[in-house]
Amino acid sequence: MGIIIHGGNARSSAMNAMVEAKQGNFEVAESLIEEASNELNKAHRIQTDLIQAESRGEKTEVSLLMVHAQDHFMNAMTVRDLAIEIIELTKKTINL
Repeated sequence: MGIIIHGGNARSSAMNAMVEAKQGNFEVAESLIEEASNELNKAHRIQTDLIQAESRGEKTEVSLLMVHAQDHFMNAMTVRDLAIEIIELTKKTINL
């Protein structure tokens, strides 16, 4: 559940960062991107713990919940990365 929670928080922060950038609030947008990155780091730590446990021979059941968590995490990373690019493009557009 931690991967889902932190992934969801990261995605929300990244989406809000784009909203702020569209309004010209780039400092707020950058802060929200930092929040998104921090949440992704938390999710990644949980994922890494699961991978390390499996490498030690501790089996993790691959359930629908686990698949959903991984999907949520990857989606959040993509949204954060795209938000960074969109914010930079927005800055350039405003400065034209």
